[in-house]
Amino acid sequence: MAFQTMYRLNVGGQSLARSQDSGNLYRSWDDDSNYIFGAAFGITFSNDPNVTIEYPPNIPQYIAPVSVYETARSMGPDPHINLQYNLTWILSVDAGFYYLLRFHFCEIQYPMTKPNQRVFFIYINNQTAQTQFDVIAYSGGIGKPVYRDYVVLTVGSGQMDMWVALYPDLSTKTEYYDAILNGLEVFKMSMVDNNLAGLNPVPIEQNTIDPTRAYGKNHKGSKGNLAAIIGGGVGALVLSIIVCIFLFIIYKRQKIKDMVTEEGKITEDTTIWTPLSLYGVSNSQSNISSKTNSTPGTGTGTGSGTGSYNSSLPANLCRYFSFNEILAATNGFNEALVLGVGGFGKVYQGEIDNGLTKVAIKRGNPLSEQGVHEFQTEIELLSKLRHRHLVSLIGYCEEKNEMILVYDHMAHGTLREHLYRTKNPPLAWKQRLEICIGAARGLHYLHTGAKHTVIHRDVKTTNILLDEKWVAKVSDFGLSKTGPALNNSHVSTVVKGSFGYLDPEYFRRQQLTEKSDVYSFGVVLFEVLCARPVIINSLPKEQASLAEWALFCQSKGVLEEIIDPYLRGKIAPQCLKKYAETAEQCLADQGIDRPSIGDVLWNLEFALQLQLNAEESDSLIGGTTSGDDIPAVIYGKKEMSDEPTSDSTTTTTTISMGGRSIVSTDSDGLTPSAVFSQLMDPKGR
Repeated sequence: MAFQTMYRLNVGGQSLARSQDSGNLYRSWDDDSNYIFGAAFGITFSNDPNVTIEYPPNIPQYIAPVSVYETARSMGPDPHINLQYNLTWILSVDAGFYYLLRFHFCEIQYPMTKPNQRVFFIYINNQTAQTQFDVIAYSGGIGKPVYRDYVVLTVGSGQMDMWVALYPDLSTKTEYYDAILNGLEVFKMSMVDNNLAGLNPVPIEQNTIDPTRAYGKNHKGSKGNLAAIIGGGVGALVLSIIVCIFLFIIYKRQKIKDMVTEEGKITEDTTIWTPLSLYGVSNSQSNISSKTNSTPGTGTGTGSGTGSYNSSLPANLCRYFSFNEILAATNGFNEALVLGVGGFGKVYQGEIDNGLTKVAIKRGNPLSEQGVHEFQTEIELLSKLRHRHLVSLIGYCEEKNEMILVYDHMAHGTLREHLYRTKNPPLAWKQRLEICIGAARGLHYLHTGAKHTVIHRDVKTTNILLDEKWVAKVSDFGLSKTGPALNNSHVSTVVKGSFGYLDPEYFRRQQLTEKSDVYSFGVVLFEVLCARPVIINSLPKEQASLAEWALFCQSKGVLEEIIDPYLRGKIAPQCLKKYAETAEQCLADQGIDRPSIGDVLWNLEFALQLQLNAEESDSLIGGTTSGDDIPAVIYGKKEMSDEPTSDSTTTTTTISMGGRSIVSTDSDGLTPSAVFSQLMDPKGR
């Protein structure tokens, strides 16, 4: 059987680079905290100073490096807490395959020196894989590593979550009600037809396994099946080690060959990526049929200088670039052309098609937290999605161990570059509203206009780009996730996103919905209004988070005092009221209380129309507080009154439009025809 490494986790410890691996196997080990389910992280710890890791004779040192066994995660010292939860990891896998799970254990702290001190269960996908597991009893003593292998079958199609959980054994009178784990590896095993390819991610209703395949020491099933599974597992393990060594030798030779220039010198670029072909996308190195020039938009053509590419993506939607084309477009990745640096890597300005087309080229950084999965997600999504308010993916390059994405060039950069900490002139309020409306349209298309609901999962001002005409375009889909099926309310997934924008309900429950994007967009709305970072740690605690501070000021009726000083006196009162109410609704603690992105879009268009009508009637006087001074309240120097103040008389107008009732407080007595003129305008929504 062929094996594919899905996860290799250093449980309770930091990520380990390839150079830190044992046995010269160059495996990387990831931090496990990103895969912990819920807020119950347990505790992490390292080995006692008096404990030295000593491999038993039957455990070769290449099984896992010492660093893996020197750290661990347990449930904690309080048995009352431990009995209330499982220590759980959730790992996304392709359904329909067998998986080999290897658990690494080692007791590394006193007083864990005797058997029956810490005994626990191991569960895989809610099935018992091992009862009464005692690390000391299996390993022979403190500081001695041991590992256990289990084979499980996942049933279904598409992607699913594999649950791995530990829980204390209550049937045994142990000294400590606790569980421990040092490391975890998950390998996908090929099908009988030697196939490792999974289906495209599709939400599924149920995650189950065949319980007869989850074997532990005390399993009481068929002895013949048990022997067959153990024998097959051992044989597959030996075969996989031989294959890995063979592939590693080939890889090193190819790597050295790639690093040597025509003059015989080693280049400075020693980037190492796992070939994308292992993750279901064809590797360019194995698909070069001839040296040709790519025709724009097709990825094929005639001529010389580049390699054609048999992409698995539609040729008319996504173009493949050779690495030589990328080098030419960026002048050899000239640092003077760097537009910015993101979570994936540096973004360069470039020119393709003999200088006729300006592009933005994002080059993956192998040290980045984002990698193959984000790269593939971006290609799969953006090659199939087309909308005026989504950034366009022109093509990509996966050659010479590089991961590179090519986009339309956005002349005015990110939205954040025009809000604060910038030399760019401030944006007018009307322009900010139009940008927010454009971004909302892009998100609305993702949530409702595509074949499947797409949840962006990383909505923020640096992921809203502006083209030469100041049209807003949502970008960076590396963390995006396909939404739940019609009969499901959410997608259970590991929490990912950006600090300050993250939906608190999603963080608490690991349940992702499109309302998580709505929350993040609400933070963006206040960021646009106040022109300050979403997190400022130097401010007092109550002001550090923009979302919390803006909601507090809104509740006290003093939001006007923390808005961008440039905007003061330039926002129509009713426009500000509608805009602030919309942002406030987006930041509701419970997703069910938040509006849909379609409702947010409608409210923003309504606010823009209120602003336009106020400007046409020259009625901004007496609106938001005038003056150019920065209000002291931003820095915590002014106390908030308990009651909002108001010195203007207003009237309330109720308008019904398309089955939707809108109540707007309007001191100018706007008529429905004036307010909704944009809906009748061909250039409107």
